[in-house]
Amino acid sequence: MNVFVLCTGRCGSVSFARACAHISNFSARHETNVSRIGEARLQYPPQHIEVDNRLSWYLGRLDQSYGTEAFYVHLQRDMEATAASFAQRYQRGIIRAYRQDGIIANLPPDTEPMAVCRDYCQTVNSNISLFLRDKPQQLSVQLERIAEDFPRFWSSIGAEGNLEAAMKEFATAHNATPSRPTRLLSWARRLGSRALPRTEHLHERR
Repeated sequence: MNVFVLCTGRCGSVSFARACAHISNFSARHETNVSRIGEARLQYPPQHIEVDNRLSWYLGRLDQSYGTEAFYVHLQRDMEATAASFAQRYQRGIIRAYRQDGIIANLPPDTEPMAVCRDYCQTVNSNISLFLRDKPQQLSVQLERIAEDFPRFWSSIGAEGNLEAAMKEFATAHNATPSRPTRLLSWARRLGSRALPRTEHLHERR
């Protein structure tokens, strides 16, 4: 059985994939085929858990390839928190593709970033919800309830392995967005600057 974790991104997807790596009877990866096109984009080995937010734009083809045979997870996080996380990455990643000559055309320049990020989250989550309407094997997982929902997911797919180690992955903020001072420090280092700011106060925003 294949398992697909569908989501917006910025909702604990990396942590979810790392938690799944502690399952012994499934392989698990995060965004395995993002650089592939054609049939290769949706080719995954059997007994594999794939966590990939971009699959929300391949739902028709996902249905054709796996249909009701796969198990689907709709991974979500509080929408305001998710949108705020995307707003911090407004100039890069999938949110940039969504708003800048991508899905949205001719976006007024004074549009609030949070409004765009909310729109993205609503669009993706509604696409996923519609896709799952006829899927018999599915589960909704909420990041804020991960202590209850992940063990339920584990049981639903018949996972074997180290559940305790898996749960510990959610205690670390994987792929967290750095604070602005941290981003500036990283930028300066890439430029090879010798005049770097003091770093004692720098921290990573979770």
